[in-house]
Amino acid sequence: MLIHEKKPFIRGSLMILSFLFVFCILLTPILHDEHGRALTGLQFADNVFNELSKGSSNFIPTVREELKKVQGRHVNLTVKMKKAEKAPLACLAMQKAGIEASADGDKLTYKGDLAALLTAVVDDSEKLYSNNDSEISARYDGVKALDVSSAWWHALNPSIKELQKQGLLAEAKVVDQVIRRALEPGHNFFGVEPAHVKDHVLLLAGMLIFYIIYTLWYGFSIFELFEGIGLAMTKSKVKQEG
Repeated sequence: MLIHEKKPFIRGSLMILSFLFVFCILLTPILHDEHGRALTGLQFADNVFNELSKGSSNFIPTVREELKKVQGRHVNLTVKMKKAEKAPLACLAMQKAGIEASADGDKLTYKGDLAALLTAVVDDSEKLYSNNDSEISARYDGVKALDVSSAWWHALNPSIKELQKQGLLAEAKVVDQVIRRALEPGHNFFGVEPAHVKDHVLLLAGMLIFYIIYTLWYGFSIFELFEGIGLAMTKSKVKQEG
């Protein structure tokens, strides 16, 4: 017979069934976010950690300080964009920032004040970070804010290598900082409300405790089931030499 120990097998079965029951609850949209949208337990946890990540990712004030390093620096670049369809919008965005720009297929050529260009990018990033997309759309003739930030990214990313080719290493570093610490957080966290760990200590502690207990619950249920079917771990006997 498969079952060798009835009691541990019954305990393990009850534990694994209760584990699966709780797991089904976690997959049921019974929770809500601050906007009233229904969320499953897993989505709620993911939302909480996204908000905490956003709350600790506001580097825009630091990036603005970095822009002082390129004040008065003029550049003249031609970059090849990975997505040619982004070039016209990138061209429009640069022209709005007072930069002379033109697009030809996947080639984007622009020249002008690098500080003015990057300031426009940081301004848009800050509006995105603050979930204020309407101002961006109004500035760029009704274009969606995320499309604008995507066009900025596809234009600036290849610009780093072009600046390095021209020996403008300090300028390339500032562009990289603007992309990684302003543009990408603004784009990736758009629509997420920022939160700080100090304001959610009890919630985080509760989630951590639940995670530990829930993981152990699964582990012990498997242990009990295996013991019930005779697959328990025992210390081997030491062989006595004659």
